[in-house]
Amino acid sequence: MTALLRTFGAPAVLFGKALGALRRHGLDGRATMLQLVEIGSKSMLLIAAGLAFFGAVMVTIAWAQARKYTGNVTVVGPAYFELMLREFAPLLVAVLAASRIGAGTSAELAAMAVNEQLEALELSAADPIAELVSPRLVASVVALPALLVVGTAASTLSASLVVTFAFGADGGAFTDARFVDAPDVACALIKAVLCGAFIPLAAAARGLAARGGAPAVGEAVTAAVVDASIGCLLIDFVVAAAFLLAGV
Repeated sequence: MTALLRTFGAPAVLFGKALGALRRHGLDGRATMLQLVEIGSKSMLLIAAGLAFFGAVMVTIAWAQARKYTGNVTVVGPAYFELMLREFAPLLVAVLAASRIGAGTSAELAAMAVNEQLEALELSAADPIAELVSPRLVASVVALPALLVVGTAASTLSASLVVTFAFGADGGAFTDARFVDAPDVACALIKAVLCGAFIPLAAAARGLAARGGAPAVGEAVTAAVVDASIGCLLIDFVVAAAFLLAGV
């Protein structure tokens, strides 16, 4: 129970502090843009490569199954696109982002904490939450939906190329959006936004709480990646279940 409260309670408290800091001090535009580059641009290659490989594996499995029953892999193309957009892409993007963003954020903040730089900021009349957490929170909320678009496009393109050149079928079927509707897009975007908020909060909570020396930094990084990944998995489940119960 203590671990559960630590995983989800600390980010929730930090979220409230970050909102309060935004109201008091406003948003640092320069810091937010720097974090957008760090979180968004520098994560793009990881997301694109990871989702492209996943798409290739998924379509290979689909081809093996379709060969047993229908002999035509293109019949699963529209369903593949809907499933990738609504379920797989948001989760995989979030988990991959959690590993990179969570590690980087927690390492930086933990190093500052153990070196007493946070206290130095407070003595300089600066708010560490406003300076270090709020820009990361806003940047991550903006970046994750953009990374979702990149990941979905990469997985769809890789599936189309594999089907076309490896199996000699119509790869264009895997870009057919006939089954995609507004609830599918809304579900994917909600997952991306919520995970985008949770990842930096979980990482910052672990980083800011680090005390000691170098081992404390390592422990904070490990815990941050674990917390962020578990949180993203839970968010994915809760949002998917909510949409399912709502019948959309």
